[in-house]
Amino acid sequence: MLGRTVHEILAKTEYGVAMVELSPFPIGGPLRPDEVTGREELVRDLSERLLARRVTALLGPRRYGKTSVLRKVAADLAGVGPETVWIDLYGLSSMADLAGRLDEGLAQTRGKLRRAIASMAESMSLKLGAVTVEFTRNRLSRPDAILVARPLLQLLVKAAERHDLLLVLDEFSGVTRVDGAAALLRTGLQHHYRDLSIVFAGSEPSMMRALFTDRAEPFFGQAELLEIGPMADSAVASIVVDGFDRTGRDVGEIDQRIVAMAQGHPYRAMELADALWRCTEPGATADDAGWELALQSVRAGVAVGSEALFQALPLGSQRVLRAIATDGKAYGATAEVLGLAAGTARTAIHALVGEGHLDRRDGKLVLTDPMFADWIRQRFPGPT
Repeated sequence: MLGRTVHEILAKTEYGVAMVELSPFPIGGPLRPDEVTGREELVRDLSERLLARRVTALLGPRRYGKTSVLRKVAADLAGVGPETVWIDLYGLSSMADLAGRLDEGLAQTRGKLRRAIASMAESMSLKLGAVTVEFTRNRLSRPDAILVARPLLQLLVKAAERHDLLLVLDEFSGVTRVDGAAALLRTGLQHHYRDLSIVFAGSEPSMMRALFTDRAEPFFGQAELLEIGPMADSAVASIVVDGFDRTGRDVGEIDQRIVAMAQGHPYRAMELADALWRCTEPGATADDAGWELALQSVRAGVAVGSEALFQALPLGSQRVLRAIATDGKAYGATAEVLGLAAGTARTAIHALVGEGHLDRRDGKLVLTDPMFADWIRQRFPGPT
């Protein structure tokens, strides 16, 4: 299917109207709740924690499906009571930005909860959904960001006293970029942990751990840490086989190639499966030629981003990644050839693990993103 022109597709459809078949492996963003599979145990664990009002921090690398899992949990919990207020803190840049995110999260609620929040906001003289506009005024008439954020937190707490709420603070590590943001949230929420379910989620593992384990941080000891790990090989294989079956295709034995290449990485598994699916015609069985085309397609798609990421890293980190991608070791023959000193390796490993580029599995270090590891091996085919 890759390489077919629009005219070829149109020629095969009635009246010249293209009826494009949707891939069973969506990769354009977080999954819908009904699309989340292979994470049943994690979903159940999170749901039980949140129903019991156990404040939880969900940690994991980027593109590991945290948002998809949380959407699934929110949808499941909505069936038994709790409704969700979702605050996205990605790229947080200022206290005014924080106030805007709080306002946006409250304004995006739906149904009875939205009407109740709107009513409470009116009683508190808050213009829900208009905070961002207020900060576009000239400096003299612009409101104080903290004085805007505080009543929004009070509104959230007030809503939790009357409704069963789940609060999702997504990309929570963003608070570290704004002085006073974590303290403001802690002050507003700390006395209300029994009134609502709270989950913090973040993609910078070391920073997230520090937020809850460093005594100097406002949220020290305020949440149980829960890590989202790679998917089981059996779960990846099941998703691939099912997706092909549902769309009249046979993956044959190529599902094991996807399993081996993806190494449990949820996004890369879906990306590889999608590419192979597009190389397999309806009614056909995936073969080696299709797999090579699919792999080439994915490799081409990650090349620019991988190059940019690699070049942005310090030289010591580059050498560690090359050594581990080549032979799975940060110390040894490859490291020696690369001129990687032991002290430099230790410092780089600590930083790379904290940033989510490296992961420890079964006592070994591996690159979290298998396609980044593959790019390194392709870019630097030898140890030198």
